[in-house]
Amino acid sequence: MNDKDIVQLFFKRSQQAINELSKKYGKLCFHIALNILKCNEDAEECENDTYLKTWNSIPPDNPMYLRAYVSRIVRNLALSKYRYNHRKKRDNHLQVYLSELQDCIPAPWDVEASADDTVSRAIHAFLLTQDSTVRALFIQRYFYMESISELSRKFGLKESNISTKLNRTRLKLKQYLEREGVVL
Repeated sequence: MNDKDIVQLFFKRSQQAINELSKKYGKLCFHIALNILKCNEDAEECENDTYLKTWNSIPPDNPMYLRAYVSRIVRNLALSKYRYNHRKKRDNHLQVYLSELQDCIPAPWDVEASADDTVSRAIHAFLLTQDSTVRALFIQRYFYMESISELSRKFGLKESNISTKLNRTRLKLKQYLEREGVVL
C-alpha cells in the first residue's frame, strides 16, 4: 500500500491505517529508536507510541512524506525517552553524535524545542547541494544515529574515509550556515 492510501486510512479513522503503517514502516521505526536507546524494550515502546502519536496527529496533519513524518516522530519520542532514562546518569552515548555537530549547529540544538525551523531549512538546503553519498552519510549519522562502523558496513567504505567525509561536511555546513546568517 502506498503512503497516500495509508494517510487516507488515517483520515477515515480506519484501524487498518495502524496495521499498514506498521507493515510498511515498523522496522524503520524500531531501528531508529534502537539506535538511540540501545534497548529493545524501549525501542518497541517508542515504535508503539509512534503509531499512537501518528493516529492522534493525522488528521489534522496531512504529511506529504509519510516515511519522514513517522521517522521524525519516532526519533523525537526516542530522544525524549533517552533523556528521561539518563537524566542523572553519565553514560551519554548520544553526546558523541551531538558533540560532532556542536561547532556547526546553533546551541542549544533541540529538535523538539525549536519553534523556528530556520536552521533545519538551512541544513536541508545545504544537504541538497551535496552528492548523494555524503547526504546519505550525514542523515544516517546525525538523524538515524548510525555508528561509523555501521555506516562503513552499509556503504562499503573504510571508517576513516567516512569520518573524513563527515568532518568535511560539517565544516562546509558551518560555512554555509554562517553565509546564511544563522547564528552559531
